[in-house]
Amino acid sequence: QLQLVESGGGLVQPGGSLRLSCAASGFTLDYYAIGWFRQAPGKEREGVSCISVSDGSTYYADSVKGRFTISRDNAKNTVYLQMNSLKPEDTAVYYCAAAHPLTTVQAMCVILYGMNYWGKGTLVTVSS
Repeated sequence: QLQLVESGGGLVQPGGSLRLSCAASGFTLDYYAIGWFRQAPGKEREGVSCISVSDGSTYYADSVKGRFTISRDNAKNTVYLQMNSLKPEDTAVYYCAAAHPLTTVQAMCVILYGMNYWGKGTLVTVSS
């Protein structure tokens, strides 16, 4: 069974950090472009950060630049999202997704195009 499973969400105070993990089963993540997306209550899903296969290029939404870092660990078949300096407006359900290796990070993260697999999400709540 092909699936993505996110973990690492939880409750954190403003200014804190979390590391989200996206683990794949049934397929190899290093053949796919991977993205992290989030959806807050009452809002549309948005691209947070995406990483390509071909050259390791990355995309970050303006709202998270300088605070979030996406990375791959191919040996563990896992992609991570390190989130620092968290703000209340980062509160959302975070999803990871995998796309065809030729999908650009801009297509994935800006117009949410090309995803083949989605995880079920992990909730991140930033609150004091």
